[in-house]
Amino acid sequence: MGLMTPLQERLRVTFAGQADRVPEWELALAEGDDAGYFQPGSAVWAVHGSMATIPAGVRALLTQALHPGALAGVVEHSDYRADPLGRLAGTIRWIFTVTYGDTTAAHRASAYVRRLHESVRGAYTGADGVERSYCANDPDLVEWVHLAFTDAFLRSHQQWGGTIPGGPDAYVREWAVAGRLMGVSDPPRSEAELDARMAAFDGRLAGGPRVDDVVRFLRRPPLDPLLMPGYRALFAAVVDSLPQDRLDLLGLERPRLGPVPLPTRQTAGFALTVVGKALGAQGPSEIAARQRLARLAVI
Repeated sequence: MGLMTPLQERLRVTFAGQADRVPEWELALAEGDDAGYFQPGSAVWAVHGSMATIPAGVRALLTQALHPGALAGVVEHSDYRADPLGRLAGTIRWIFTVTYGDTTAAHRASAYVRRLHESVRGAYTGADGVERSYCANDPDLVEWVHLAFTDAFLRSHQQWGGTIPGGPDAYVREWAVAGRLMGVSDPPRSEAELDARMAAFDGRLAGGPRVDDVVRFLRRPPLDPLLMPGYRALFAAVVDSLPQDRLDLLGLERPRLGPVPLPTRQTAGFALTVVGKALGAQGPSEIAARQRLARLAVI
């Protein structure tokens, strides 16, 4: 057993729910009759195929929690505390199916999530103190979730990933497909538009006890002890990468040793390098997609 084997097994359990074999849904990405929405060389494959997706997931959750409606849906209808890895695995399954699957698989996965969201209903108190009813499929909520996701994955890749074919605008434009699949009527198609659309939500975002509870959970999730040192480095780096206005709402401060800023970006980069060596250059989803593309003579 090599030095990387225990880490590799724990990472596979964390992200896929099992260490001994590839999940069936990933193997099924080799099936299908078309090339899908994204192929090798696309901005989406570059961003979603890098290790920067790990801190991106943390950043997305912190950002999404700032919308009281989105947070109410998670707190009141999710079992993220009892089964955080199960929820993570479900999110990963949707992302990778849309990224690497054929168009039928992408539509099927998105429709499944939207059906689940239809029953996610309730009421929340907005940043203005007004109580509102909500459904997780409401236009403003699905838009905020899409914006937070796109921002998190783009900014994290800019910090810790490689180049993006076509640049940031290409990623935002390509991933707009996923927004439309989830019900966003007019997702942003450029980096500048993404920033403007996120800024337009400023008055609707809020901190508070529920946000504080999510922050505490994300700071110390119930991960395997072997993974916690790396996770702590990634969490600190994500915090350091967030805009100040979001940090204020989250009740977080940039990591410092007295007056000296900590080198969080470099430390997180080292952790991601170790994870990359343990998991390999290509994940099972990408390998399966390449098999489908080769069968269809696309590559």
